[in-house]
Amino acid sequence: MKTMVIDHLNRELATAQVLLLNTKRYHWMVVGPHFRDYHLRFDELYQAVLPMVDELGERIRMLGGTPIHAPDQISKGSAAGVSDPSSALDALAMVSEALANEERVIALMHEGIDLATRENDPGTADLLTAFVQVHQKEAWFLRAMQGDR
Repeated sequence: MKTMVIDHLNRELATAQVLLLNTKRYHWMVVGPHFRDYHLRFDELYQAVLPMVDELGERIRMLGGTPIHAPDQISKGSAAGVSDPSSALDALAMVSEALANEERVIALMHEGIDLATRENDPGTADLLTAFVQVHQKEAWFLRAMQGDR
């Protein structure tokens, strides 16, 4: 059993679950003149992250570990610094917060890729490499919504 890799994957799993909750909150709570665009973008972000939760949990099981699953485990395990959603954010602040969280997730995934490579676990490295590309694309979308290049 690859304990260090499993522990890292559980951090990834917790972080993905917090990211999902944040994104769904933005989706529900956004208001303003571009409501439809933001509402749909946040739902697209949610849909991009959702399958990762299952795949991370299954990878943990493949390696002989137990995926975290309880709310207290999730809140303790979200070590990437993904913030709980702030209250009463306007649409642009939601985009900024979502982007900051995406950047934290990308950094955590880079750590996981490096760890999996050191631990001679190409399957985990490959899985996280595919996921980091999804998060990089989502971060790009969010930056574009802010008018950044």
